[in-house]
Formats: sequence, C-alpha cells, structure tokens
Amino acid sequence: MATDELQLLVEGLVFPESPRWHQGRLWFSDMLAGRVMTVDAQGRLETIVGAPGWLSGLGWLPDGRLLAVSMQDRRLLRLDPNGLVEAADLTGLTTFICNDMVVDEAGRAYVGEVGFDVHGGAPFQPARLVLVEPDSRARVVDADLACPNGTIITPDGRTLIVGESLGNRLTAFDVAADGSLGAKRIWAAVEGLGPDGICLDAEGAIWVASPMKNEVVRVLEGGRISHRLNVPSPMPLAVMLGGDDRRMLYICRAPHPEVALTGQYGRIDVLRVDVPGAGLP
Repeated sequence: MATDELQLLVEGLVFPESPRWHQGRLWFSDMLAGRVMTVDAQGRLETIVGAPGWLSGLGWLPDGRLLAVSMQDRRLLRLDPNGLVEAADLTGLTTFICNDMVVDEAGRAYVGEVGFDVHGGAPFQPARLVLVEPDSRARVVDADLACPNGTIITPDGRTLIVGESLGNRLTAFDVAADGSLGAKRIWAAVEGLGPDGICLDAEGAIWVASPMKNEVVRVLEGGRISHRLNVPSPMPLAVMLGGDDRRMLYICRAPHPEVALTGQYGRIDVLRVDVPGAGLP
C-alpha cells in the first residue's frame, strides 16, 4: 500500500479520534476541542454536541441516543433531547483519565482508562475496563490492562478485543450473555506498535493505528501483518471502515497533543481497501 493512495477528506480539526461509521456518515470526537462531529463523503462537517472537557469513545444505545466518554472527569455522557447528561460516574471505578470504548448491540458500554499519568512520568499502574449497563449500573470487568485503547466486538457478539497501547498487544476476551468478560488471551502481539484506534474487517483481521510508528497496519490473529501503510506526520490516531460498502478506511491524524492544542492541525484521510468492515463499532 502506498501513501499516495491516501485521499484527504477533511482538515482544520484539532485532534480527531474515536471514528465511527453510523447512519451514512463518519462520526468522531474532536477530542481536545471537546466536541462530537460528523463528516460526509464530500467532507462537509457538522458539530453534533460540545462539552467542557475532552471527549473520546463514542457509541449508541438501542434507542439511538449517543454515548460519549468524558475523559478528564471520568464520566460516561448521554445525549438526550435536552443535551448531554451523565449516564455514569466512573470516578470510583477508575484511577486516571478514561479513554475509548465500544458499545454492544444491547447498549452495554465497555470503557477503558489510561490508568496513570503516562506523560507526567508516574510509575506504571494496571488499568481497568469498566462495563456500564444501559441503566447506568457499572462494574469493573478487567483490572489488569496496559492502557486499554481501541476496542471492538466481533459480529457474533461473543468476543471483545482491546488494543493495549502500553502492552503492544491486542487482547481478546470471551463475552458472556450478561456482558461479563471470561477467558482472556493474547490475540496478537504487535511489538513496538503501541496500538491506538482499531477496527475489524469481514475476514477477521484488525486494522491498527500506530501513532508511535506513524503506521497503519492490518493484523491477522497470531500477529502476522498483511498490509502496512507508512503515514507521514501528523501521526495516525484511529481507523474505521465505513462508506456505503464499508470498504473505505478512514484514518484520523493529528500531531502530539501539546502541538495540536496550539492550532487546528488534525485531519481525516480515506483509503479504499478490498475487505469490508465488520462487527462493532
């Protein structure tokens, strides 16, 4: 795959993250700008909602209401007709800022956290994955992850896979009928990649954004990389398969947060691939 295959969809963003294909548009968090936005195939932007702090993971309840992770105050927010409201307070279940998530078909949200102040030089602490039920009850379903980030659920709903950014691996769990997580295993070791946002395709491979390596790769279970795309700066943060046939690979890109906060440098590019997307998100 060649870098010149990338096509610019939209620029002038701050820090686009957590892309989702939903209702014919790409939804994403402009994370450091504290807003949820959409962009269509022609690059037309719309701001859906804004919040005082940083926003990350996105998903939807079965009734269509949007869920979004408010990172710094560690809350799950829900967009009701009158605006954003708290769906769950996660401060008692997490130790540092919350991050990405995936929402299953029943409306259960799996929210990851960073775990400790990575950029502030704090010592490593295992991070947690929290399950929030549609009625706002929340519980920890795993407490030993190395900065859980992008998360997917397979089409049958029976497997959840999370990218551990500081563990350089994709980790899989069996999912029980009540949403609890069972057997845990390494789905793929991806040494040095520090996986950020991920998405699944119909052949069971996972596309991985690697900000650390300025790469986007397609990984098969076991760790073999079938496709590799070197992405110039700004670095790739997250990926999503969308479009009418789910064969358009959207790549969210931005510089380091300290740089991004000084201006609008973020962008989203798109690349057509052969295998369509599958599963959630």
